Amino acid sequence: MVKAGEMMNQAVKEFLKENVLPEDLLWKEPMEKHTTFRVGGEAEVLIQIRDEEQLQKLVSYFGKVSQEYFVLGKGSNLLVSDQGYQGAVLDMSRHFSQVRVEGNRIYAQAGASLPQVAVTAANHGLSGLEFAAGIPGTVGGAVVMNAGAYDGEMKQVVRCVTVLSHEGEVMELDNATMEFGYRTSIIKNRPFLVQEVMFELCPGDKDEIMKKGAEFNRRRKDKQPLEYPSAGSTFKRPEGYFAGKLIMDAGLRGYRIGGAQVSEKHCGFIINVGNATASDIQDLMDEVSEKVKEQFGVRLEPEVVRLGQF
Repeated sequence: MVKAGEMMNQAVKEFLKENVLPEDLLWKEPMEKHTTFRVGGEAEVLIQIRDEEQLQKLVSYFGKVSQEYFVLGKGSNLLVSDQGYQGAVLDMSRHFSQVRVEGNRIYAQAGASLPQVAVTAANHGLSGLEFAAGIPGTVGGAVVMNAGAYDGEMKQVVRCVTVLSHEGEVMELDNATMEFGYRTSIIKNRPFLVQEVMFELCPGDKDEIMKKGAEFNRRRKDKQPLEYPSAGSTFKRPEGYFAGKLIMDAGLRGYRIGGAQVSEKHCGFIINVGNATASDIQDLMDEVSEKVKEQFGVRLEPEVVRLGQF
């Protein structure tokens, strides 16, 4: 892997120019365009992945030359440093997002929008993904972190995940092999990339499925500060507690550093209220975590993934 701060060499740049369409290579790309926090410096290059063959070729090459890279979905759980990222960002959401339905199974590429897959399920009278109707992000990211809401999680509906190793080897991992846990899976700690996910759902009444998904969305809009840029729930839920309540009880509702603020609507969210920097958000996360630890003896762990130097 490239060390932080080390520039991409010319041989890697030439390889990319030879193997990726010019319109899919975005050099010095501002990452604030690609994260729901709307912050972040420039990536050395952002590559819009076209297909499985291209992904395998790039990943295999990057492994051989020790080129650092990061796989990006919708950027909905990501905080990118103000200094940016010296590696290659592989954007899966632009082209790598096909979805197909076969009976009660849905096959979705890693870059597919999770809410769109939930809508596809509903339109085909398939139940099980209603909880995901309002979860921002891609299928790949959702599987890696076992995303969930309203008593549902990916573990309940994923049958099989096709992954790519950093050496370019394709493998299939079944539900048990995925080792799903609270906001985690085997992929969080192994060098695997999600290529495609197979969901196995149950036939149901289309109108009831849509009604349930709409109700979850209504509850989400009522309780969460969706009108501001954020990365969703900022901290993991500590065992036996709720992060938002701990933050509220610590007197931190509305607490602010620069343009970053603890949401007054839901204290579990840190929001960008205007011109926040990644450093503002990181400093606020650190301070919130420290104050909660001081008052309640509970250490809040970030749910947000950080990219670059902080």
